Amino acid sequence: MPDTGPLSALVVSLWALNVVLDTGGQLAFKAAAGDPAAGDGLARWKYMASRPWLWLGVTSYVLEFLVWIAFLSLVPLSEGVLLGSINIVAIMIAGRFLFGEKLTRLRVIGIGLVTLGVAIVGLAG
Repeated sequence: MPDTGPLSALVVSLWALNVVLDTGGQLAFKAAAGDPAAGDGLARWKYMASRPWLWLGVTSYVLEFLVWIAFLSLVPLSEGVLLGSINIVAIMIAGRFLFGEKLTRLRVIGIGLVTLGVAIVGLAG
């Protein structure tokens, strides 16, 4: 595995694309699952399968898988997984703005700690 030293432009681009695709996929799944018109049981699944949000989420995840494999081919696994943790932060913040989900004080502290950890790993290479 090549030693990338400080993160290269390609690695950073793949990392950012991974964050966007993962966050987009999670948000699309939430939109599909949270639709109040969906009903219950099998009818809910049929309704969700007919909505574009579900398929946008699936497409995002397929693309994210390919980007993630490319990203991991360029960085050590231990570094890649730690850098990938920023997805949690992006999803929590997006969930707050798009779905009105609560960000408690402890969650905000957690977001800060995860962000700090990712920054340390990213800068240390």
